[in-house]
Amino acid sequence: MFRPLALFLACQMALPALAQQTSDTVAPEAGTAPTAFGTLSDAARTAMENRDAGRPVEAQDWMVVAANPLAVEAGADVLRDGGTAADAMIAVQAVLGLVEPQSSGLGGGAFLVWYDGESGELTTLDARETAPRRVTPQLFQTAEGEPLEFLDAVVGGRSVGTPGTPMLLEEAHRRWGKASWPGLFDDAIRLAEEGFEVSPRLAGLVADDPEGLSRFPATAAYFLPGGQPLRSGELLKNPDYAATLRKIAAEGADAFYGGSIAEDIVATVRSAEGNPGQLSLGDLADYRVVERPPVCAAYRGAQVCGMGPPSSGALTVGLILGTLEPYDLATLGPRDPESWRLIGDATRLAFADRGRYMADSDFVPVPVKGLLDPAYLSVRSELLRGDDALPEVSAGEPAYDHAQLRGQDESLELPSTSHISIVDADGNALSMTTTIENGFGSRLMTNGFLLNNELTDFSFRTHADGWPIANRVEPGKRPRSSMSPTIVLRDGKPVLVIGSPGGSTIIGYVAQALIAHLDWGMDVQQAVAMPHLVNSFGTYQIELGTTAEEMQQPLADLGYEVKAAEMTSGLHAISLGTTLLGGADPRREGIALGQ
Repeated sequence: MFRPLALFLACQMALPALAQQTSDTVAPEAGTAPTAFGTLSDAARTAMENRDAGRPVEAQDWMVVAANPLAVEAGADVLRDGGTAADAMIAVQAVLGLVEPQSSGLGGGAFLVWYDGESGELTTLDARETAPRRVTPQLFQTAEGEPLEFLDAVVGGRSVGTPGTPMLLEEAHRRWGKASWPGLFDDAIRLAEEGFEVSPRLAGLVADDPEGLSRFPATAAYFLPGGQPLRSGELLKNPDYAATLRKIAAEGADAFYGGSIAEDIVATVRSAEGNPGQLSLGDLADYRVVERPPVCAAYRGAQVCGMGPPSSGALTVGLILGTLEPYDLATLGPRDPESWRLIGDATRLAFADRGRYMADSDFVPVPVKGLLDPAYLSVRSELLRGDDALPEVSAGEPAYDHAQLRGQDESLELPSTSHISIVDADGNALSMTTTIENGFGSRLMTNGFLLNNELTDFSFRTHADGWPIANRVEPGKRPRSSMSPTIVLRDGKPVLVIGSPGGSTIIGYVAQALIAHLDWGMDVQQAVAMPHLVNSFGTYQIELGTTAEEMQQPLADLGYEVKAAEMTSGLHAISLGTTLLGGADPRREGIALGQ
């Protein structure tokens, strides 16, 4: 498993060097060593040097941060030519789907948070995948009613939801784009046709999953040519992906949701050997991106805003921060175990509420107002007044607009995912987290892109303790997500754009970075690089091989079970002040570029 050299360099910097990680039962994507992309511009190489040295990138007019330098350069070209953050996002996503296919792409979904520089309005768009109309709540159960083994559910057509990303690209451009739509795909098409260098990250992840990637012929032919995993540095072409992008560039999202591409998607899903799915042409034709009200939580005089249900991200981050509001984390600092007791137990309490109450609000009532009500947060905050670990946590009782009793969810949520943060010269800000769920999704490939396994984000069980689970599978429903694209506002203006991949650990990564920046005064590069400590489900996970391990014994003395583990976030952040400062997580391959 790869471990980022830059992470260790960051750990040696003279800054508070401790952070939080969410506790999960399956490790996230592996980290990667710094890479040598042979075709990068001088500006991109300088950005990589800044990242690895722990310095933020500074700019005056615009900034883009994403998970691969080739994608960032595509977005920078758009912004340099006067395009908006929405235009740049389309170019970035198109390239990410090629060079980082294990994490996101046309076959997946995304959540987007947009701040409009002209109107001052905040908008969120939900492009989460939907369950096919023919599914039943027993989709991921055996004939005896027991949950399937996770990977048995993931690999194949059963796990594929209706993709949302292509329609999101079109909707964002329709609302906020200025550049010519076809031109936004030029860089991705060129790289797909001429070839790009396989990064160490992609090569390593392919080498880690030969069994899953070899199961279906089209996937095996691309990632395991001649039966051998792709090698770092080799030139890889994807003419099928280029052809798909050309159709979308010429015809818009309709080229994806109907016609030959849609027919190929459905055929691939429904004919998947050993584990076929139920996606239909009707599911694709009926898909819609949904605008939803942003969810904002007060913290330290700012408003921390993000995506509401079916994302649990903004609500759970808001619960963590709201529970911590009465405590002086700034004075305690990141080296005091008391900070991590408070953060860890606030996270555990928030995840208890997440498991009980959060799901697609089009299908179940979610007590958004009740969970973020100051009176409710005060009650939860009082639970932290002790001096050692909470022996147990349970969901609280927030006020409901419509009362319902719900069972506790037990679904897994895995990476792979990617995050994009952009600020343009017009003052618009975009935070978008984009995914195909597990690394390489369902392992099904068609027309040059991988299909998601997003339906495994639903609860495999339908009931717990006799009560229905809010996040159970239902036709047309969007599975709960932890994706947390975030824009922080102060006096109505954006001061921070941030987000991360990481499955359910996303919430802990983002909450930690917010605390590091808002409480501990770290700049964005310091905040995204600091080692992780996260406790979502009872075990306090600390980042292996970093100075976070200094907290292992102090946390154990407080009563926590502690485990050192690889923790591969992919935080990408931009702070907005007198200048723009960009920070890219050194655990992955991303950079920040600006002008």
